[in-house]
Amino acid sequence: MHLHHSDAFPEGHTDGPGGSSTERPDVRRRALRIGLGGPVGTGKTATVAALCRALREEVSIAVVTNDIYTREDAEFLLREAVLPAERIAAVETGACPHTAIRDDISANLEAVEDLEDQLGPLNLILVESGGDNLTATFSKGLVDAQIFVIDVAGGDDIPRKGGPGITTADLLVINKTDLAPYVGVDLEGMARDAKAQRGDLPVAFTALKTEGGITPVSDWVRKRLADWTASPA
Repeated sequence: MHLHHSDAFPEGHTDGPGGSSTERPDVRRRALRIGLGGPVGTGKTATVAALCRALREEVSIAVVTNDIYTREDAEFLLREAVLPAERIAAVETGACPHTAIRDDISANLEAVEDLEDQLGPLNLILVESGGDNLTATFSKGLVDAQIFVIDVAGGDDIPRKGGPGITTADLLVINKTDLAPYVGVDLEGMARDAKAQRGDLPVAFTALKTEGGITPVSDWVRKRLADWTASPA
């Protein structure tokens, strides 16, 4: 263990833009950390994979996955060869996924810091939560921004139901829009409900299985990276 932060941070902790220092102990700027959460089956791992493919030639990137008892999400990324194996770390939470991303974040912080120690300067680390529900959020001591992924197959009432994941995530991704005609989903209604829940926070409608489906998400990540790099350490 060589954590450079406390194991968990209170909700009001605001040391730096993401709730923890932007510098590593060696004074280098640490990587931007973006968390991805959302219910089971919505496409979180597919989103991570697509982001890696879209950004790996531009920035130095690594991934931390969370599963309760397995390394299944990490193994999927390895099979897809989205990054070299040494850039993918897996955390087995052994309990509710919320615990490892929101409450006791020590295992994820250690995985993040090990990646930076082993790989040298990184620009971006994606932290994927295990399958969770609409209440899942990441600790500000773990990530600097949050993406929450839902999909149209879950029903067009999901944005209307709200919950912290939908209402507070920095980016809401509504995936599998290509299935809307087959599951009777009103995308315009979903957009209105998301706007009502989120105000001016952005929403990206995607179909990750289609060409260019990741573009609105990868463009948003690029903007966050540009802002991170330009901000004072």
